[in-house]
Amino acid sequence: MKVKGLKKDKVNIVTLGCSKNLVDSEVMLTQLKGNGIKTTHESKKDDANIVIINTCGFIDNAKQESIDTILRYVDAKEEGLVEKVYVTGCLSHRYKDDLEKEIPQVDAFFGTMELPALLKKFKADYKHELLGDRITTTSSHYAYLKIAEGCDRPCSFCAIPLMRGGHKSRPIEELVTEAKNLAKNGTKELLLIAQDSTYYGLDLYKKRNLAELMQRLSDVEGIDWIRLHYAFPMDVLDVMAERPNICNYLDIPLQHGSTNMLKLMRRGTTREKTEALLAEMRSRVPDIAIRTTLIAGHPGETEEDFADMVDFVEKSRFDRLGIFTYSHEENTHSYSFTDDVPDEVKQERANHVMQIQEEISNEINQAKIGKTFKVLIDRKESGSFIGRTEHDSPEVDNEVYIDAKKHYLRVGDFAEIKITDATEFDLYGEPAQG
Repeated sequence: MKVKGLKKDKVNIVTLGCSKNLVDSEVMLTQLKGNGIKTTHESKKDDANIVIINTCGFIDNAKQESIDTILRYVDAKEEGLVEKVYVTGCLSHRYKDDLEKEIPQVDAFFGTMELPALLKKFKADYKHELLGDRITTTSSHYAYLKIAEGCDRPCSFCAIPLMRGGHKSRPIEELVTEAKNLAKNGTKELLLIAQDSTYYGLDLYKKRNLAELMQRLSDVEGIDWIRLHYAFPMDVLDVMAERPNICNYLDIPLQHGSTNMLKLMRRGTTREKTEALLAEMRSRVPDIAIRTTLIAGHPGETEEDFADMVDFVEKSRFDRLGIFTYSHEENTHSYSFTDDVPDEVKQERANHVMQIQEEISNEINQAKIGKTFKVLIDRKESGSFIGRTEHDSPEVDNEVYIDAKKHYLRVGDFAEIKITDATEFDLYGEPAQG
């Protein structure tokens, strides 16, 4: 018979999904540790007696990964390897009632905004004095900064508003305080994220205030790079061009290249307007690197629509591109349509677009050979120092490889690197002389 109180709890947080979920896990980690609870993230030691799974519910593959992870830890609980399993995050928020019925072995399910309730399971309180403090789980020299939660866009295919609610900005002062704390702890690069950064400030300040936020953040001592994700930010291009520590980089999810499909997707734009937007971005910030994401196989996508997407990709020449196959999500507007594009056709279309993009990315990378770039060194592995230029975000973009046997660099430092070779996904270089 176990006697409670003899062993102190240790909590392992398992994070699935996007960088926004990662930030939520880091806040959870900070709050638990702030309450004196021993906590780890993605532990490989299997020495925690309590597991919190922060789930993703974005598309079918992500939902399945979340369910598989829950079941794995439920099995571990039944084998006596862990004592309690808690589930939070997007999948839990969206399907809480169903999950409680289907997987009753889970001790409790929580939604995306229920951290205080989760903390109560540990007899812990949400400590408001920890706002602005955050224990990061990424490399210490870069950190994600979530500037807003939720989304007000009516996109037909997207379930995010069902899980995250409407757009809600964080105050500028709170974000600046957090950035200063991160900088004190060694963070050199801030990666600004939200469901849609475009509308930052509209709810708090009655105007779009992303440009002012980026100016204020760029003034924080110790922050060398600020990188913007998920935005259509015409109002910040001048700030981007003027401030040397704001990366000439933009992640702008465009979703399609056919005006017909953009209308079905309720994107509120056309191909012509999108191309004009891209042209203006490149005119005002000539060195800008643009990353986008597209969707293949949305209901109603014809061969002609797909041909428009292919033509759009070929002409736009994005630096980076990712593509999803359409996922038929309950309670979205698109769910009322027939999912009429077969799965194999969706995948064939996605593969075709990626083949085209690989050729474009390779051509862009080949043009960098002989040029010198400021590179942030992320890590050392397999005999190489591996870093990124200002045109590359962690995990999804190019990496720069430098031979560690010939050159000594320090992880977390910047180095001037001359590119000597390139492929469609990676760059190779050596420290510039002089």
